[in-house]
Amino acid sequence: MASSECCSNPPTLNPSSGTGHVENLGGLDSYVTGSPHSNLAVLLVSDIHGFEAPKLRNLADKVAAAGFFVVVPDFFDKDPYAPDDANRPFDVWKIDHHPDKGFEAAKPVLEALKSKGVSAIGAAGFCWGAKVVVELAKLPLIQAAVLCHPAVVTVDDFKEVKVPISILGAEIDQMCPPEVVKQFEEVLTAKPEVKSHVKIFPKVAHGWTVRYNVEDKAACKAAEEAHQDLLEWFLNHVK
Repeated sequence: MASSECCSNPPTLNPSSGTGHVENLGGLDSYVTGSPHSNLAVLLVSDIHGFEAPKLRNLADKVAAAGFFVVVPDFFDKDPYAPDDANRPFDVWKIDHHPDKGFEAAKPVLEALKSKGVSAIGAAGFCWGAKVVVELAKLPLIQAAVLCHPAVVTVDDFKEVKVPISILGAEIDQMCPPEVVKQFEEVLTAKPEVKSHVKIFPKVAHGWTVRYNVEDKAACKAAEEAHQDLLEWFLNHVK
């Protein structure tokens, strides 16, 4: 899963980034932002770089500003993938952090949200996190899903999806190339009972929504467009 695309422009992790704070939710330390009194929530599942990535937290703050209570859990238990750590290459790291474990860990987080009075939940996954979210979308655990430059997901996954789902793909993506995204779209189109949206962004690469170069105006514009698409999907389907 961790090609060079997963590691390009890695974030400088900052535990103090964002306007929210970290609290334990469902057994996981989680960055939370937005009104805790909102009955609408959004779960953001990070890529392999984890929940302290500033751009991911900024996106969480943006979604929260639209009225959602947003949660970004630390699914890696203080062990995000570190590309520069020669003692812990990806093939070793991934053994401890399979997306299936993230899927199971997400369930208590969702239950904790519901116990706080949340009545509807959307979930968005980025790269690694997309597999976690597509698994949630197969069950009545969330009301809507967004996958951004997904990794590990398969055509068969989409045959089981039961909630409105949006896929935001990149034109330049070896992990999930446009022709594969088109296959996902074909499966979803054959399921008219499930609302779906598929969009491939031109001239951007895997990871562009949360690992864009802030000095590249075109990259920033594409990321902003994806963020708006994500937000609108939740505004339309998490009610």
